[in-house]
Amino acid sequence: MQTVILCGGMGTRIRDVSEDVPKPMIPIGDRPILWHIMKYYAHFGHTDFVLCLGYKSWTIKQYFLDYYRASADLKVNLANPNSPVVLSHEPREDWAITLAETGLPTMTGGRIKKISRYITGSDFMVTYGDGVADVDVPRLLEFHRSHGRIGTMTAVTSPGRFGEIEIDDSRITEFSEKPPVTRGRINGGFFVFRREFLDRLSNDPSLILERGPLAELAADGELMAYKHDGFWQCMDNSRDYHALNGMWAEGQAPWKVWDGAARPRIAAA
Repeated sequence: MQTVILCGGMGTRIRDVSEDVPKPMIPIGDRPILWHIMKYYAHFGHTDFVLCLGYKSWTIKQYFLDYYRASADLKVNLANPNSPVVLSHEPREDWAITLAETGLPTMTGGRIKKISRYITGSDFMVTYGDGVADVDVPRLLEFHRSHGRIGTMTAVTSPGRFGEIEIDDSRITEFSEKPPVTRGRINGGFFVFRREFLDRLSNDPSLILERGPLAELAADGELMAYKHDGFWQCMDNSRDYHALNGMWAEGQAPWKVWDGAARPRIAAA
Protein backbone atom coordinates (compact mmCIF):
# COMPACT_ATOMS: atom_id res chain seq x y z
CA MET A 1 0.00 0.00 0.00
CA GLN A 2 1.31 3.43 -0.93
CA THR A 3 2.02 6.12 1.64
CA VAL A 4 1.38 9.73 0.64
CA ILE A 5 3.33 12.30 2.67
CA LEU A 6 2.40 15.98 2.63
CA CYS A 7 5.72 17.82 2.25
CA GLY A 8 4.82 21.08 0.54
CA GLY A 9 3.98 23.58 3.28
CA MET A 10 6.10 26.63 4.04
CA GLY A 11 6.49 25.93 7.76
CA THR A 12 6.30 29.56 8.80
CA ARG A 13 5.97 28.78 12.53
CA ILE A 14 9.35 27.07 12.65
CA ARG A 15 11.41 29.59 10.68
CA ASP A 16 13.38 30.38 13.86
CA VAL A 17 14.91 26.89 13.57
CA SER A 18 15.71 27.05 9.87
CA GLU A 19 14.85 29.34 6.99
CA ASP A 20 16.94 27.46 4.45
CA VAL A 21 15.10 24.13 4.20
CA PRO A 22 11.46 23.02 4.04
CA LYS A 23 10.08 21.76 7.34
CA PRO A 24 10.18 18.04 6.39
CA MET A 25 13.95 18.43 5.95
CA ILE A 26 14.58 19.86 9.42
CA PRO A 27 16.68 17.24 11.20
CA ILE A 28 16.12 15.00 14.15
CA GLY A 29 19.66 13.93 14.91
CA ASP A 30 21.50 13.75 11.60
CA ARG A 31 18.48 12.87 9.43
CA PRO A 32 15.48 14.93 8.27
CA ILE A 33 12.20 14.30 10.08
CA LEU A 34 10.88 13.13 6.70
CA TRP A 35 13.43 10.29 6.75
CA HIS A 36 12.26 9.27 10.23
CA ILE A 37 8.65 9.12 9.04
CA MET A 38 9.55 7.05 5.99
CA LYS A 39 11.81 4.77 8.01
CA TYR A 40 8.92 4.15 10.40
CA TYR A 41 6.50 3.12 7.65
CA ALA A 42 9.20 1.02 5.99
CA HIS A 43 9.68 -0.91 9.23
CA PHE A 44 6.15 -2.27 8.70
CA GLY A 45 6.82 -3.12 5.06
CA HIS A 46 5.37 0.02 3.45
CA THR A 47 8.13 1.26 1.19
CA ASP A 48 6.24 2.87 -1.73
CA PHE A 49 6.03 6.60 -1.05
CA VAL A 50 4.46 9.55 -2.86
CA LEU A 51 5.84 12.87 -1.62
CA CYS A 52 3.66 15.93 -2.27
CA LEU A 53 6.21 18.68 -2.84
CA GLY A 54 5.85 22.44 -2.88
CA TYR A 55 8.03 24.86 -0.91
CA LYS A 56 11.73 24.39 -1.75
CA SER A 57 10.91 21.12 -3.49
CA TRP A 58 14.37 20.83 -5.04
CA THR A 59 15.90 20.48 -1.57
CA ILE A 60 13.87 17.32 -1.00
CA LYS A 61 14.53 16.02 -4.51
CA GLN A 62 18.25 16.56 -4.20
CA TYR A 63 18.38 14.79 -0.86
CA PHE A 64 17.03 11.59 -2.40
CA LEU A 65 18.93 11.96 -5.67
CA ASP A 66 22.16 12.15 -3.65
CA TYR A 67 21.04 9.69 -0.96
CA TYR A 68 23.19 6.75 -1.99
CA ARG A 69 26.40 8.64 -2.59
CA ALA A 70 25.96 10.77 0.53
CA SER A 71 26.26 7.69 2.74
CA ALA A 72 29.09 6.03 0.78
CA ASP A 73 32.86 6.23 0.74
CA LEU A 74 33.87 7.59 -2.66
CA LYS A 75 36.99 7.80 -4.76
CA VAL A 76 36.91 10.63 -7.28
CA ASN A 77 39.25 10.88 -10.26
CA LEU A 78 39.47 14.59 -10.97
CA ALA A 79 40.35 13.82 -14.57
CA ASN A 80 36.96 12.08 -14.85
CA PRO A 81 34.73 13.68 -12.20
CA ASN A 82 31.54 12.22 -13.63
CA SER A 83 32.49 8.70 -12.60
CA PRO A 84 33.25 8.44 -8.86
CA VAL A 85 33.99 4.97 -7.55
CA VAL A 86 31.95 3.78 -4.58
CA LEU A 87 34.35 2.13 -2.13
CA SER A 88 31.84 1.13 0.53
CA HIS A 89 28.31 2.06 1.52
CA GLU A 90 25.64 1.47 4.09
CA PRO A 91 22.81 -0.94 3.20
CA ARG A 92 20.46 0.66 0.72
CA GLU A 93 16.91 1.54 1.66
CA ASP A 94 14.46 -0.50 -0.38
CA TRP A 95 12.19 2.47 -1.01
CA ALA A 96 10.34 3.56 -4.16
CA ILE A 97 9.78 7.32 -3.99
CA THR A 98 7.57 9.41 -6.28
CA LEU A 99 8.59 13.06 -5.95
CA ALA A 100 5.54 14.97 -7.16
CA GLU A 101 5.41 18.71 -7.76
CA THR A 102 2.05 19.80 -6.32
CA GLY A 103 2.56 23.56 -6.40
CA LEU A 104 3.90 26.16 -4.02
CA PRO A 105 0.57 27.67 -2.84
CA THR A 106 -1.46 24.44 -3.03
CA MET A 107 -3.23 23.38 0.16
CA THR A 108 -3.35 19.88 1.65
CA GLY A 109 -6.50 18.65 -0.12
CA GLY A 110 -5.32 20.06 -3.42
CA ARG A 111 -1.97 18.33 -3.06
CA ILE A 112 -3.60 14.93 -2.57
CA LYS A 113 -5.83 15.50 -5.61
CA LYS A 114 -2.80 16.36 -7.73
CA ILE A 115 -1.13 13.01 -7.01
CA SER A 116 -4.27 10.96 -7.75
CA ARG A 117 -2.72 9.62 -10.95
CA TYR A 118 0.09 8.01 -8.97
CA ILE A 119 -2.19 6.04 -6.64
CA THR A 120 -2.42 2.49 -7.92
CA GLY A 121 -4.20 0.50 -5.22
CA SER A 122 -7.69 0.34 -3.73
CA ASP A 123 -6.50 1.95 -0.49
CA PHE A 124 -3.69 4.32 0.41
CA MET A 125 -2.22 5.97 3.48
CA VAL A 126 -1.62 9.67 4.07
CA THR A 127 0.37 11.47 6.73
CA TYR A 128 1.97 14.83 7.38
CA GLY A 129 5.67 15.43 6.77
CA ASP A 130 6.31 16.93 10.18
CA GLY A 131 5.12 14.42 12.78
CA VAL A 132 6.32 11.16 14.33
CA ALA A 133 4.48 8.62 16.45
CA ASP A 134 4.50 5.01 17.59
CA VAL A 135 1.22 4.15 15.88
CA ASP A 136 0.81 0.42 15.29
CA VAL A 137 0.46 0.57 11.51
CA PRO A 138 -0.65 -3.07 11.00
CA ARG A 139 -3.47 -2.62 13.53
CA LEU A 140 -4.41 0.72 11.95
CA LEU A 141 -4.82 -1.01 8.59
CA GLU A 142 -6.69 -3.92 10.14
CA PHE A 143 -9.11 -1.47 11.74
CA HIS A 144 -9.56 0.42 8.46
CA ARG A 145 -10.39 -2.76 6.56
CA SER A 146 -12.79 -3.94 9.25
CA HIS A 147 -15.21 -1.00 9.27
CA GLY A 148 -15.82 -0.60 5.53
CA ARG A 149 -15.98 3.22 5.55
CA ILE A 150 -14.05 5.48 3.18
CA GLY A 151 -11.60 6.99 5.64
CA THR A 152 -9.74 6.36 8.88
CA MET A 153 -8.05 9.06 10.91
CA THR A 154 -5.69 8.36 13.79
CA ALA A 155 -7.12 10.18 16.81
CA VAL A 156 -4.62 11.27 19.45
CA THR A 157 -4.64 13.48 22.53
CA SER A 158 -2.77 16.79 22.56
CA PRO A 159 -3.17 20.48 23.52
CA GLY A 160 -5.76 22.46 21.57
CA ARG A 161 -3.90 23.76 18.55
CA PHE A 162 -4.96 21.10 16.05
CA GLY A 163 -8.19 19.86 14.46
CA GLU A 164 -10.47 18.38 17.12
CA ILE A 165 -12.91 15.57 16.46
CA GLU A 166 -16.07 14.28 18.13
CA ILE A 167 -16.30 10.48 18.31
CA ASP A 168 -19.35 8.26 18.79
CA ASP A 169 -17.83 4.86 19.58
CA SER A 170 -15.40 4.85 16.63
CA ARG A 171 -17.39 6.88 14.10
CA ILE A 172 -16.33 10.51 13.74
CA THR A 173 -19.45 12.67 13.96
CA GLU A 174 -17.87 16.12 13.78
CA PHE A 175 -14.57 17.63 12.69
CA SER A 176 -13.52 21.12 13.81
CA GLU A 177 -10.28 22.38 12.33
CA LYS A 178 -8.73 24.37 15.22
CA PRO A 179 -10.98 24.97 18.25
CA PRO A 180 -9.67 27.39 20.90
CA VAL A 181 -10.02 24.80 23.69
CA THR A 182 -9.48 21.08 23.30
CA ARG A 183 -12.12 18.82 24.84
CA GLY A 184 -10.92 15.46 23.61
CA ARG A 185 -8.95 13.82 20.83
CA ILE A 186 -7.42 15.56 17.83
CA ASN A 187 -6.40 14.77 14.28
CA GLY A 188 -3.03 13.02 14.45
CA GLY A 189 -2.72 12.27 10.74
CA PHE A 190 -1.74 8.69 9.91
CA PHE A 191 -4.80 8.38 7.66
CA VAL A 192 -6.00 5.50 5.53
CA PHE A 193 -8.42 6.14 2.66
CA ARG A 194 -10.20 4.05 0.10
CA ARG A 195 -9.41 5.16 -3.41
CA GLU A 196 -12.89 6.59 -3.91
CA PHE A 197 -11.92 9.39 -1.52
CA LEU A 198 -9.94 10.91 -4.41
CA ASP A 199 -13.20 11.41 -6.33
CA ARG A 200 -14.46 13.63 -3.52
CA LEU A 201 -11.56 16.05 -3.95
CA SER A 202 -11.87 18.97 -6.35
CA ASN A 203 -9.04 20.28 -8.50
CA ASP A 204 -9.06 23.54 -6.54
CA PRO A 205 -5.51 24.28 -5.27
CA SER A 206 -7.04 26.08 -2.28
CA LEU A 207 -8.79 22.90 -1.09
CA ILE A 208 -7.86 22.25 2.53
CA LEU A 209 -8.12 18.59 3.51
CA GLU A 210 -8.98 19.39 7.10
CA ARG A 211 -11.80 21.89 6.37
CA GLY A 212 -13.78 20.46 3.48
CA PRO A 213 -13.16 16.80 2.65
CA LEU A 214 -12.67 15.48 6.20
CA ALA A 215 -15.61 17.45 7.56
CA GLU A 216 -17.78 16.13 4.74
CA LEU A 217 -16.66 12.55 5.33
CA ALA A 218 -17.54 12.92 9.01
CA ALA A 219 -20.96 14.38 8.20
CA ASP A 220 -21.65 11.45 5.85
CA GLY A 221 -20.64 8.88 8.47
CA GLU A 222 -17.68 7.80 6.34
CA LEU A 223 -14.79 8.77 8.64
CA MET A 224 -13.70 6.47 11.46
CA ALA A 225 -11.29 7.07 14.33
CA TYR A 226 -8.41 4.79 15.18
CA LYS A 227 -7.72 5.75 18.79
CA HIS A 228 -4.02 5.98 19.56
CA ASP A 229 -3.01 6.47 23.18
CA GLY A 230 0.72 6.12 22.65
CA PHE A 231 3.34 8.63 21.57
CA TRP A 232 2.59 11.32 18.99
CA GLN A 233 4.42 14.58 18.36
CA CYS A 234 4.60 17.03 15.49
CA MET A 235 7.43 19.46 14.85
CA ASP A 236 5.42 22.65 14.73
CA ASN A 237 7.82 25.10 16.39
CA SER A 238 11.27 25.36 17.95
CA ARG A 239 10.06 23.90 21.24
CA ASP A 240 8.91 20.74 19.44
CA TYR A 241 12.19 20.65 17.50
CA HIS A 242 14.27 20.67 20.68
CA ALA A 243 12.00 18.14 22.40
CA LEU A 244 12.23 15.63 19.53
CA ASN A 245 15.99 16.07 19.20
CA GLY A 246 16.36 15.61 22.94
CA MET A 247 14.49 12.28 22.80
CA TRP A 248 16.67 11.14 19.90
CA ALA A 249 19.93 12.18 21.57
CA GLU A 250 18.98 10.38 24.79
CA GLY A 251 18.02 7.18 22.99
CA GLN A 252 14.41 7.62 24.08
CA ALA A 253 12.70 8.12 20.72
CA PRO A 254 9.47 6.05 20.79
CA TRP A 255 9.22 6.03 17.00
CA LYS A 256 12.63 4.39 16.54
CA VAL A 257 11.34 0.85 16.09
CA TRP A 258 13.53 -0.27 13.19
CA ASP A 259 16.51 -1.40 15.26
CA GLY A 260 14.56 -3.13 18.01
CA ALA A 261 15.14 -0.27 20.46
CA ALA A 262 11.43 0.39 20.83
CA ARG A 263 8.14 -1.22 19.91
CA PRO A 264 4.81 0.40 19.01
CA ARG A 265 2.43 0.46 21.91
CA ILE A 266 -0.85 -1.30 21.16
CA ALA A 267 -3.64 1.25 20.95
CA ALA A 268 -7.26 0.38 21.60
CA ALA A 269 -9.17 0.82 18.38
